[in-house]
Amino acid sequence: MSDDIPTPPPRRNFLRQVITVAGAAPFSSQFVAGAGVTAAVAAASAHAADAATAAAPPPLIGYECFSADESAFTETMVNVMCPADQYTPNGVDCGLAIFIDRQLAGAYGKGAGRYMHGPWQPGKPELGLQLPMTPEQFFKAGVEAANRQCQKKFNKTFDQLTPADADAFLNSIAGGKVTDDDVPLASWFNDLIYPLFSQACFADPLYGGNNNKVFWKMVGYPGLPATHTLDMVNFRGKPFPGAKDPKSIIDFS
Repeated sequence: MSDDIPTPPPRRNFLRQVITVAGAAPFSSQFVAGAGVTAAVAAASAHAADAATAAAPPPLIGYECFSADESAFTETMVNVMCPADQYTPNGVDCGLAIFIDRQLAGAYGKGAGRYMHGPWQPGKPELGLQLPMTPEQFFKAGVEAANRQCQKKFNKTFDQLTPADADAFLNSIAGGKVTDDDVPLASWFNDLIYPLFSQACFADPLYGGNNNKVFWKMVGYPGLPATHTLDMVNFRGKPFPGAKDPKSIIDFS
């Protein structure tokens, strides 16, 4: 891996962590996001100029799941976790909020395939969430609880915070420093929100996120067809020519 990749601004830490773990299994079983990211990170600096280009309008428009308060919270959150810089546009323009909304509005959000009959007891981390709520219900309850705690701390809702305060607040939630009597906020962020965010960044643009393939271009991932085993060996530590114009499912439709 190349050592000359520029150090991103501090508020880019959320996205830097996503790049580090993008090869892990995604929270939603609907699809796999971020395949081949580890081997492609070395190409990031070579494609910074391409990634900085303004993204095209998101192919999906409007929310199917979010209320007005939830959309305001989510848009603020993804813009804090993915601020506009030389690598990408902001999170909203990258389609991250749209992706999260669509996942929660679909079968995954409704709890398809999940055991929902209890008993609800603490379980090992590998067993996943042990809650009597679907992902959609957990998301909505968490937004309400986070805004409630934000009001107590700042006397304003999350979407009204400065970017610095919003970033610090999210980190406090993730670290278990901000708690709520009704919702386990640390689990809400670490087990639901963050996995959805990482998927939104690196999933195929067909699903609403990664608009204009901006994250694939940032890390040098060439997209489909996913037959890059030898390429990962032959081009390790070097820019892969096909990554300049990655292909998504949409390109083959």
